[in-house]
Amino acid sequence: MNTVLQVRQRGLSFGGFIFGAFLLVFASITLFKVIPAYIQNAQINSIFSNIVNDPDMQKASPRQIRMSFDKRASIDAISVITSKDIDIASGDGILELSASYSETIPLFANISLLLEFNPNSDE
Repeated sequence: MNTVLQVRQRGLSFGGFIFGAFLLVFASITLFKVIPAYIQNAQINSIFSNIVNDPDMQKASPRQIRMSFDKRASIDAISVITSKDIDIASGDGILELSASYSETIPLFANISLLLEFNPNSDE
């Protein structure tokens, strides 16, 4: 008795490959456009933290704190916020800095991403 085994082929079809490649390219393009916004947010958080931890800034006036931020932001080429966008609070002798901003990132055609950031000196 000859038994013929039917083996079912498995694999990726050409259509499945094209769809997977499209998803990979779309995800890559999105990441390459979004990552700089998150890097800039991390730089702002770092500047806030450095200002708050600077002993000279603990008793500084809001004007001096804003000037310090402007100097540090110009070094890091931060353009999404200015010193006027910073909220300065000083409770119990502890300096706290925060800001709120959004960034619109165009992906393609008329599709964009809206990212909202709230950097502060606590992070």
